[in-house]
Amino acid sequence: MDLLSDKWIVNVVLCLLFVGNCNSVEKKIYINLNETFPCVRLLNATHQIGCQSSLSGDVGVLHLLESEENLDWVLRTGPNPPYMVILESTLFTRYRPCSLKNGSSRVAGVLAVQPTSNPPEGFSPHTSCPNENTGVYSETYGPSYAHCNVTMWNPLGTGISYEEFDFPIFSVKDDNDTEVIRRCYMEHNRAVNGSTPQYPLCAMQLMSHMAAVTDTATCMRRNAPTFSLAPDGVCDPLGDANIWASTKPLNSSTKGHKDGVSVVIAATKLDSRSFFFDVAPGADSAATGLVALLAAASALHNATAELNRTILYTFFNGETFDYIGSSRMVYDMAKNDFTVDLDNIHSILEVGQVALGPDSRLWLHSDPVSKRNSSVNVEPNVTQPLPPSSFQRFLLERPIPGVVIENHQTSFTNKYYQSMFDNAEYLKLNYPPNLTPEEQLELVTDSAKALTEVATTVARGLYLQAGGELAQMSRIQADSELVSKMLYTFLVRVNNSWFDQLVKSDWTGVLSELMLYEINTSERKVKTTEPALMVQCILANLTGSIANITEVYFCPFSSPNFLFLCCQIYSYLWVQGPVRPNSTERDSFCVRSLVRQSKALSPAFELSEYTSKNYSTWAESRWSAIKGRIFLVASHDLEMLTLGVGVGVLLMSLLLTYIVSSKADILFSSGREPTNATY
Repeated sequence: MDLLSDKWIVNVVLCLLFVGNCNSVEKKIYINLNETFPCVRLLNATHQIGCQSSLSGDVGVLHLLESEENLDWVLRTGPNPPYMVILESTLFTRYRPCSLKNGSSRVAGVLAVQPTSNPPEGFSPHTSCPNENTGVYSETYGPSYAHCNVTMWNPLGTGISYEEFDFPIFSVKDDNDTEVIRRCYMEHNRAVNGSTPQYPLCAMQLMSHMAAVTDTATCMRRNAPTFSLAPDGVCDPLGDANIWASTKPLNSSTKGHKDGVSVVIAATKLDSRSFFFDVAPGADSAATGLVALLAAASALHNATAELNRTILYTFFNGETFDYIGSSRMVYDMAKNDFTVDLDNIHSILEVGQVALGPDSRLWLHSDPVSKRNSSVNVEPNVTQPLPPSSFQRFLLERPIPGVVIENHQTSFTNKYYQSMFDNAEYLKLNYPPNLTPEEQLELVTDSAKALTEVATTVARGLYLQAGGELAQMSRIQADSELVSKMLYTFLVRVNNSWFDQLVKSDWTGVLSELMLYEINTSERKVKTTEPALMVQCILANLTGSIANITEVYFCPFSSPNFLFLCCQIYSYLWVQGPVRPNSTERDSFCVRSLVRQSKALSPAFELSEYTSKNYSTWAESRWSAIKGRIFLVASHDLEMLTLGVGVGVLLMSLLLTYIVSSKADILFSSGREPTNATY
């Protein structure tokens, strides 16, 4: 082996050693945060909202905000800005990050600690008038009701979910990571008796750089292949899938009007959001309505043959973001691109927030404007407009009879609307601490019993509206055990024995903690997310029947992308079924149902009208990395000294290398023996 090969091997070994040492050194310097939830950037037709960091992440000295007086340290008097502010949960809901925007040059970012219990005073980061610009009420339709002039639906709404922040804001659970952060602050950064903390100080880096800026029109233009600097684009339209099912077969291959078909739409929404990405339990704002409608569909399953109208169960996605799902279904119906059209609709019954407390009641809300039309006959008295609801998007197209069922007469009773606190605790889903997960699943809670009454009311109302006989109505009854299992699945633990038997084996143990958040896809196409697929599976099992088809027929569709095989009338789902007694084997079978999907993508993106005032234009920015870490940082003087020493060493090394290279023939020459030497 020659000298050149020897040097190459040495260099490779040195490089490997160097990389290994770098990784080892990095682990000694940084402590990574294991689970963080960022505030991300969203865009619409006019502006952008949300948060982001700089390209390489923002770094600041940790400061724990412990009191109102402590805020002045961050914004004015602290000697070591910029600061990475730790907000305890009570201060996050009370003072809000908006108070830090005024001193944004001294604020590098915010870390909000999730509470272990909900704030009793309530907190909603959503606006006080949800979806006010895309509902039915406007200057041309019920102008006196527009912009919540009569009823402020969400009086606790702070609107911070629709603010823009030029620094990153993350949320962390109150666990071991949080304790490490607090201890680092206490040991290095906390001022004692008015003294200034001494270096080294504990610092944090938050990384959440967003690729999209300005508004949806700008980001969609930059997505174009001829313009985009990023090969995958910079943003995606918010999109998902609506889930719907009919009680009687409807041929989906033929679109538009169907003679002799009269449809009662039973609607609810299945999405929610909060200030932080992927932390949206949506207990009352979404889960109670969808669970009540699923239970009502189950209660009506054996009674639909006697009804002379078809019930169309619809679960709209993206309603939080200016009615994405409902506006798309109305759009498709209007242009005869849906299985039925608007002329087939007899009436609408929508289930909204229906969690019931000890003294709660249900209220029917109707539209006071369309009631003036002689063709619309709705009985409830009207003293105010409809609350935010999917029904409004149908009224925008034409007057249709309908009601919205809610647990509030005027303003929301939900103190945590569209926040991380709209959770199982708020619904009082309380389980004794000594119960196993399986025992918790089987326990029928008081909340489940109350929601069962709601589901029964909904089912009986739909039964009468679809032509059922009043004398037979009392036999329609929702199942409290089913309601309890669904609440547990959506709000407590998605991986459980009941839900496992309703899906394919691919799904067992795969789903993480469920969050009802509207998600988009990196391919900029409609993607069915976990909440929508869960509703589809549950609805198929509750309203379908066992088909005598072997699994072999479904083998080509074993991929999760082909969860359902849809034909012109029926859809088919192979489920793994329950576990056999005293065995680990399951009794798998095929479910045939009338459950289907339709697009929940705003018509604005179909029409390329990114500045539309009629349809939702919400898009979500893309990002490359979301992470946070803490470390110790030296003083600025020491950093400059270290930099200077490093530069000096570098220059000396270059000079030495130059000298050695220029004298190499002298330094590395070796005497050579004459060619005529003999031994």
